[in-house]
Amino acid sequence: MDSPPHLTTKWQLWFDGSAYPNPGRLGLGVVVHGPDGQHIELSTTAHGTGCNNEAELLALEQALLLAREAGATHLRVRGDSDFVVRHLNGDAHTDIARLGTIIMRLRIQLDAFASVSLEWVPRHRNPDADRLSRAALGLPDKPAPRPISRRRRR
Repeated sequence: MDSPPHLTTKWQLWFDGSAYPNPGRLGLGVVVHGPDGQHIELSTTAHGTGCNNEAELLALEQALLLAREAGATHLRVRGDSDFVVRHLNGDAHTDIARLGTIIMRLRIQLDAFASVSLEWVPRHRNPDADRLSRAALGLPDKPAPRPISRRRRR
């Protein structure tokens, strides 16, 4: 039996944002993988300055723009920003007007796709987008430490 079309045509988006210092200049990193082998990377700065949460939101906005331009309709989006995931999934609210404006804009953009899943991942599972966001600011790669297994050794 064939898989439903939305499972075989899902685009994979990875995003990360950096602020240096925090608040400071904003670096955005995005990786987009299409179901037919498409691969797009973006490493850029955003205009002005802001905090790390703003950088994360703007990185997601760039990822959505690239996906839309590539013709994506079904998305699986991953990022290591708990702030972004909780706010866009409706589990949190911010009183910071500047961030609230971006969140509202992103909700509209997300609604334009046929389906979207937005997931938090630990930083060590988002290395490419992290590297790209730091590179945009001229910062060296800073790999996230992998968690230590708590299993007992025999």
